[in-house]
Amino acid sequence: MLFDIVKNNNFRKLMQNHIEELIIFFFKNEQNFGILCKIDEISFEPELPDYIRSEFRPMTLFFLAGYTFETAHIDDDRLIFEAGFGSENIGSFVSVPLLSIMQIIIDETPIFVNLATYEKIKEESTAVKNDNGIKNSMEALLSNPENKKFKK
Repeated sequence: MLFDIVKNNNFRKLMQNHIEELIIFFFKNEQNFGILCKIDEISFEPELPDYIRSEFRPMTLFFLAGYTFETAHIDDDRLIFEAGFGSENIGSFVSVPLLSIMQIIIDETPIFVNLATYEKIKEESTAVKNDNGIKNSMEALLSNPENKKFKK
């Protein structure tokens, strides 16, 4: 059941909206924060050299403070900020899909945990899904012989 929920598009949208609302709240309150995210889903512009990129772990923590915090903004479904990397402090814009943020951290304490699986949210026809749900609910209701009187 949990596996179905974390892959559910509506659940993903709920988690994405929650992540976005939290980050906007932190921006408005000038609260520095960290994000633990899946590095495979992050893009860098310009690309980082391989010797820097290879140092990242599959789950990487970025702390948004100072200049990095000041440059941070949300664009569509991505958190974008500028950061410096390596001993040379190579600047790059980091683009993080909101759903690839697994935790939001303040003062070394996780305040949010994302359970949704990251995939681009697909716009689905909810009419088809709702019809199936109604059909299944109706079948369950009518499986009891005493409920047949409710069918019109």
